[in-house]
Amino acid sequence: MVLIIAEKPSLGRNIAAAIGKLQAKNGYMEGEGYLVTWAFGHLFSLADVDKYSPNPDGSTRWCREVLPCFPKKFLFELRRGDNGKPDSGIEKQFRLIETLANRPDVEAIVNAGDADREGEIIVRLCIGKALKTKKPVLRLWLPDQTHETVRAALADMKPDSEYDNLAGEGFARTYIDWLYGVNFTRYATLRNGALLRVGRVIVPIVRAIYDRDMAILKFKPEKYFVAQSRAETKGEAVELTSKKKFSANERAKAEELSALYNQTGATVTSVKKKKTTLAPGKLYSLSKLQSVLGKKYKMSMTASLEIIQKLYEAGYLTYPRTNSEYLATAEKDKMKQILKGVAALGYPVRFKDSKYIFDDSKIESHSALTPTYKIPSPNALSEDEKKVYSTVLRRFVAVFCAEDCTAAKTEMTISVGSLEDFVLKGTTILTQGWMKYDDGGQKDKMLPNLAEGDVVNVAFAPVEKETTPPKHYTIETLNQYLKNPFREEKAELKEKEENGEMDDDTEEYRAMLEGVELGTEATRTSIIDNARKSKYIDLKKDVYTILPGGIHLIESLEDMHISMDKYKTCEMGKSLKKVFHGALSVDESVALACKEIADTFRTADAEGDGGTGFFGDEIGECPLCHSRVRRTSFGYGCAGYKEKGCRFSIRMKILGKLIPKTVAATLLSEKKTSLITGFVSQRTGKSFDAMLTLSEDGKIGFLFP
Repeated sequence: MVLIIAEKPSLGRNIAAAIGKLQAKNGYMEGEGYLVTWAFGHLFSLADVDKYSPNPDGSTRWCREVLPCFPKKFLFELRRGDNGKPDSGIEKQFRLIETLANRPDVEAIVNAGDADREGEIIVRLCIGKALKTKKPVLRLWLPDQTHETVRAALADMKPDSEYDNLAGEGFARTYIDWLYGVNFTRYATLRNGALLRVGRVIVPIVRAIYDRDMAILKFKPEKYFVAQSRAETKGEAVELTSKKKFSANERAKAEELSALYNQTGATVTSVKKKKTTLAPGKLYSLSKLQSVLGKKYKMSMTASLEIIQKLYEAGYLTYPRTNSEYLATAEKDKMKQILKGVAALGYPVRFKDSKYIFDDSKIESHSALTPTYKIPSPNALSEDEKKVYSTVLRRFVAVFCAEDCTAAKTEMTISVGSLEDFVLKGTTILTQGWMKYDDGGQKDKMLPNLAEGDVVNVAFAPVEKETTPPKHYTIETLNQYLKNPFREEKAELKEKEENGEMDDDTEEYRAMLEGVELGTEATRTSIIDNARKSKYIDLKKDVYTILPGGIHLIESLEDMHISMDKYKTCEMGKSLKKVFHGALSVDESVALACKEIADTFRTADAEGDGGTGFFGDEIGECPLCHSRVRRTSFGYGCAGYKEKGCRFSIRMKILGKLIPKTVAATLLSEKKTSLITGFVSQRTGKSFDAMLTLSEDGKIGFLFP
């Protein structure tokens, strides 16, 4: 007997159906020499802090004394329910796996976790915890869940040990995320007094949206002038806008330039025409597909992933959590077979052997998302499922379309003497080809009917324009940022995409394969969803905005000197990739994280009494009711507010300046502080220095030197 352990029940049932007629038992299936059972995703999770560093008083409350916690050996326990008690369903399923694994007639065990690092360790943990004696362990690697693929994969299984590096990356990520999440969530919450969910990836994501929204909020539009002409030549308006800009008080210079251009005159100095073939977009990675679905259908990442996963489990799409837009060279014969099925639907497709489609150097574990051999019947899918499946299918058709999309491109140069050249570009679609199936966004752009040597009428005049603020992140632009947070927005790349030209993405893939990204295709959706559930960010249609909870999170971490920026997160991501490539051990990558966390704790603690302290710290006596004044989530407040109704408080930030607890304590005891620098006026935006004063009626004021 061979025992197959799938990651989820749906996968287990698909594997069993591909094998043949297996008899359903209680929690597993049996027949044809196989036992097929399953986990429910994660059956095990890492033990909490108290298992490694018990509190001095023996309680389970969060306390500073045991932080940071760096376990010598990480412990996994059966997952608990929301009530903190062992989940009976999970325990029952694991005991079944344990019984099946140790049956005398089971000669080998198959790890059928999802084909990624998380799936690898989910089933590894089950096997490692369940198996009492040594037995061969094999790996079932499924790029899709069609019966053909399952049967072929069962006939070609490798020892699970060949995936040790993948498992190492999975364990390292689990340990590192625990270290960051547990240590900083507890520390920040103890300092703040309210729960702050802090994580290695969630904070840089929230930070990106915070920074963008703060830039929009603080943006002050500036007016400027450009010289522009819209005069008609041969009955057609020709718009020419100078690249030279003049500030709001330089209108006279814009008028001078306009007069000079009008006096000089303009001539068509070059007209270049060429017929070209436009390239379709590349096949989809998960994030690119989610970006398109978000932009076109306003579908959230959570909703789209749920549907994509469902279509994968139904056997209609290949494995979804892929970061590549390319196919493996070994898949050429498989694509030929899929193309036969797509052609039978009436689409004009043919096999193309192109580096633009097949490139092993741009694949880490999984190829791009494509349809499979299995084509859904017209009534098999819901409306949203049809939208998702059709989007993938149409891109596949576009990439392998037998009909080229051709266009006539024109580039016209109009020169104002030797002062400035204006380049106008036009495109006319001649044959739609793949564009009939997958809209690439290209539209006809007609140029005026002018020839080289023609004189162009001009009437330049100053035109007032205004700078525009940055745009809020959308599903598409946030995904682009997370895939490479150090890449500048490339206008030329966007122009290439709009013109249907193939871009060289070698550097982009090199960065991604080195781990220079925030989160991964497999984790981003759930992390962003957690940020939404924590009320840090909001999503309306396809636009992300920061919420008050997100502002509080980022600014609180800043005040505590806890830095969790994209640089550190990407460095950790790079260390995980080194584990995957065998260049770093799990222990070495964990040690790097521990050092980083320890350094951050030292920086945060170095504030000592000069910082804002911990929630509940006493700093002095209330000037109004003589109760104790304690550190709160947002400042320092009277402890007698419940019993005596006293509302005395000192804000933690006054006009943008953080007030440490030592300064607040001095204000209470001396009624005046020493000189404080760096207050910022809300009215003028200018900074100033002053002393804080405390009046007898508890009001705080300024005293200027």
